[in-house]
Amino acid sequence: MPTDDKNTHQDYALDFERPIQSLEEQIKQLQASVTKANASSLEKKIKALQKDVANLRQEIFGHLTPWQRVQLARHPKRPHALDFINLIFKDFHEIAGDRYFADDPAIVAGLAYLNKTPVAVLGIEKGFKTKEKMYHNFGMPRPEGYRKALRVMQLAGRFNLPCISFIDTPGAYPGVDAEERGQASAIATNLEEMFGIKAPLMAVVIGEGGSGGALALGVADKVYMMEYAIYSVISPESCASILWSDPKMAEVSANSLRLSAPEALELGVIDTIIDEPPGAAHQDGERAAELIKKQLVADLNKLQKQDLDDLLAKRFAKFRAMGQKAIYFKADKFLYPAPSAE
Repeated sequence: MPTDDKNTHQDYALDFERPIQSLEEQIKQLQASVTKANASSLEKKIKALQKDVANLRQEIFGHLTPWQRVQLARHPKRPHALDFINLIFKDFHEIAGDRYFADDPAIVAGLAYLNKTPVAVLGIEKGFKTKEKMYHNFGMPRPEGYRKALRVMQLAGRFNLPCISFIDTPGAYPGVDAEERGQASAIATNLEEMFGIKAPLMAVVIGEGGSGGALALGVADKVYMMEYAIYSVISPESCASILWSDPKMAEVSANSLRLSAPEALELGVIDTIIDEPPGAAHQDGERAAELIKKQLVADLNKLQKQDLDDLLAKRFAKFRAMGQKAIYFKADKFLYPAPSAE
């Protein structure tokens, strides 16, 4: 029976990762048996196996299906928002509460330093342990979470502090209590207000980017996706429930949602794909954080040099243009770009 610990999934592997894991176990066994007498011969075998691992990983990860990308985005070992916040920023001080109802632990927010630049930081946190997952509501924010996020973004705007958001949610919490407190209104308000925040806004989809629950933190001057993250109007399971009344059809719906990073970039939904370490972010969280930080620092320097009025105008124009290259569904075929009016 698994223990309630972050290391519970230490040896966990997805089905398509297991051939790689098997070779890596062979390498570990050989490395553990190296002696002075057999060092020369074993080192050759180890190098050969390491080359096989690299080739196999390239082959598998170069031909991922949409559902396999969904599985990677949800991988139990994948770093979450708090992991990246602690690895990328210094002196993070959390801000709690929305000043209307309560604090929502599904969204963490506060002030920190990116190198020497003071910034506001937001993140949708899922948690690892069972108690953590329940505390953070499995990364599904309630209205007070979105209001807290807006409160911090508005604070950043007043002091012209860049605001960086880490998105990882299957969607906003759909419970009765959330609806009673105005879930849809809270998300809509964020969408409206973010266009007027007078500070550079940056958003990174680090795992799941699900529906309006993700977009409520995703209106930004620069929107990024990690290489194996997903971003979609609806989760595959919810889409399958609506179309076929069967969540088990999630893999089928994933094939049509165009939720991968390359497809989001093609459609203009994001600006940049951030590479992940070989085998995805769960293999090396520190390296993944370094790659995110490098991209953030490079673009933040450019954004801070822009005139604020121009920045706001470009932000609005970017999102206003989305959909002009939309996918049109006709006669069981996807047409891209849209057919002309003629």
